[in-house]
Amino acid sequence: MSNLLIKNGTVIDPAEGIDGKLDIRISDGLISEIAQNLTGDEEVFDAEGMTVIPGMIDVHVHFREPGNEGSETIATGCASAVAGGFTSVATMPNTYPTTDSEPAISFIRLQAQKAGLCNVYPVGAITKGRKGVELAEMGSMVRGGAVAFSDDGIAVESAGVLRHAMEYSAMLDKPIMEHCEEPTLAGKGVMHEGDVSTALGLPGIPAEAEEAIVSRDIMLAGLTGARLHIQHVSTTGSIDQIRFAKKQGLNVTAEVCPHHLLLTDDRVKGYNSFFKMNPPLRPERDRLSCVAALKDGTIDMVASDHAPHSAEAKQIEFSYAAFGAIGLESTIAVLLTELVDKEIMTLSELLPRLTTAPAALLGIDKGRLKVGGDADIAIIDLNHKWKIEPELFASKSKNCPFSGMECKGKNIATIVGGKVVYGR
Repeated sequence: MSNLLIKNGTVIDPAEGIDGKLDIRISDGLISEIAQNLTGDEEVFDAEGMTVIPGMIDVHVHFREPGNEGSETIATGCASAVAGGFTSVATMPNTYPTTDSEPAISFIRLQAQKAGLCNVYPVGAITKGRKGVELAEMGSMVRGGAVAFSDDGIAVESAGVLRHAMEYSAMLDKPIMEHCEEPTLAGKGVMHEGDVSTALGLPGIPAEAEEAIVSRDIMLAGLTGARLHIQHVSTTGSIDQIRFAKKQGLNVTAEVCPHHLLLTDDRVKGYNSFFKMNPPLRPERDRLSCVAALKDGTIDMVASDHAPHSAEAKQIEFSYAAFGAIGLESTIAVLLTELVDKEIMTLSELLPRLTTAPAALLGIDKGRLKVGGDADIAIIDLNHKWKIEPELFASKSKNCPFSGMECKGKNIATIVGGKVVYGR
């Protein structure tokens, strides 16, 4: 554990009511003091001109290990996370083999410990092999350290199977995280079904494919009392249903990705496969709905859905390219540039969507700058101007939809458990 004194920064944590020029003392990996004009014999981190925030938490990442280490490993994924200011991440179970057992959960945790960079919280599969037929051993996975359950990449097709999964998850007090897409409606679609897909001659995925499963899952959450988390929301109709569910008092949360907040299906007109993701980019109406829902709290948090792919899988004909985009190293920069700098949201409004809301979902005591709490901290420069160049990223994969974007705002340093793991 490290002893460190962060001095001269502007410290912001809405959850703790902190916003001002303060110093932070770190002792044995914990925050021991937050005050003005602190002195001591610790190593000093001079944060003059910087903004000090709680380490961010991403509830939806793919680190590909085991099974596809050529695209990402847990170690390179963790390096990517801390480069972006994320101190904790939740890894999805669509690995090969599937993360659907206690030994598989333990493997993820062991590899993360070896990497020694950020906190990694494995999400276990809902069903064995993500086949949607037989429930995985949910209780033993929780014993091994699973924080949630998901068949991410596909929805659980059987409502009966999902009902039983929700009943078990309610007993375990862990959320079900659903990729909401009705497979027979999505078919072989490769982008949003609409005017652009028609003009390009590409098969589309209608908004209703997402909305049908959102509706079903909300009803099952009401039936079972389970905690339901809806992943990567992308349509106005989904948001309307989530808003209604919350008004009814159901335990439903939702996330949105930066690409659905900031990009539309118009980007596909150049057949650039970096803009091929699932759910697909939607029209401007849906993008604006996502932004408004994030601002008003209908959508609880931002998640990157960091989905690394090799050049061989991504840089091919659009129809055959893999779905997904990396995002850990670009998320805070594009949000600061397009939401905060343009005064759509303040930094104080945005931060809980990246810290306390994800922490509450995962049930972890993170995302705050509080005395006695873990010293997981990001130090950002709100005025730093730079261009996103994925070839310089720590991630093994380079499929970033924001490649070439000029940004204002960047993560400068990341501290996890009192140790500077990125920056300086």
